[in-house]
Amino acid sequence: QVQLVEFGGGLVQPGGSLRLSCTASGGIFMIYAMAWYRQAPGKQRELVAAITSSSSTNYAAFVQGRFTISRDNAKNTVYLQMNSLKPEDTAVYYCNSRLGGASRSWGQGTQVTVSS
Repeated sequence: QVQLVEFGGGLVQPGGSLRLSCTASGGIFMIYAMAWYRQAPGKQRELVAAITSSSSTNYAAFVQGRFTISRDNAKNTVYLQMNSLKPEDTAVYYCNSRLGGASRSWGQGTQVTVSS
């Protein structure tokens, strides 16, 4: 299983941008599908965006057009570019690896806070 470490969270004003990174180690990164989830206080964890091993992407409706997921297999890293951030985007963001349709590993999470 790959081990995942997220970077890039922080405090940003509404309308601002952040880029999250998730670096994998201990496996063959390029064969994994990857995803970003988030969990706000008192809410269930929800899918934000996903990217397959062949770089096909899909997004939750609530981030469509604002967030972009991408991957760099040479760097074993998946990114989440977040633009036009809203207070309701405040959550802990988690990186997830998937193989054969099943979740394989999670990162420790990184806090994103959108507030003025």
